[in-house]
Amino acid sequence: MLELKETIVVEGKYDLIRLREFIASPIITTDGFRIFADKEKQFLIREIASKNGIVLMTDPDRAGQVIRSFLRGIADKSKIKQCYVPLVKGVEKRKSAPSKDGLLGVEGLSADIIKDALRRCGAEILGEAKPEKQDEITKMDLYELGLSGRENSAKIRQQLLKSLGLPSYISANAMLCAINCLYKKHEIVDKLKDLSYN
Repeated sequence: MLELKETIVVEGKYDLIRLREFIASPIITTDGFRIFADKEKQFLIREIASKNGIVLMTDPDRAGQVIRSFLRGIADKSKIKQCYVPLVKGVEKRKSAPSKDGLLGVEGLSADIIKDALRRCGAEILGEAKPEKQDEITKMDLYELGLSGRENSAKIRQQLLKSLGLPSYISANAMLCAINCLYKKHEIVDKLKDLSYN
């Protein structure tokens, strides 16, 4: 069982049930879009973030991105760790059909994928040595790599995101956060070379 210093915030009860199988830390749910109207839960998330920090782990679909953006706006950003999970096609066991995007949500992912995502986002796992700070990609790197501020940047960004299995609709800032959580700088540079853009 993993135990984190931070509290994990997920979308729904099935995500919570899944994480409870291998995480012994506080986990709270947004109850999907209900968070937008639930002032008490917003207050709770703000308070927890200010005290212990939170790890946002939403599904990798558009709805998850909307919830993630909202939560970033209600709590101190310096107390939030963004945990992005990779895009995995499939159907959760409890469902008879895939989601609109055809992707597994947090509840459908393996424990290993989720644990890896938590480690990569910098979550503080008690009893484990803190990973060394890796060489993060900066906004300047995005420009130098042709991923922002250039004529074909949006197209290149979309193709890179697709090749990495990340949603193509996320903004450059969200992409920066996601790739720093999921990849090392040299992996992105190598991927761009494979795509023949550099």
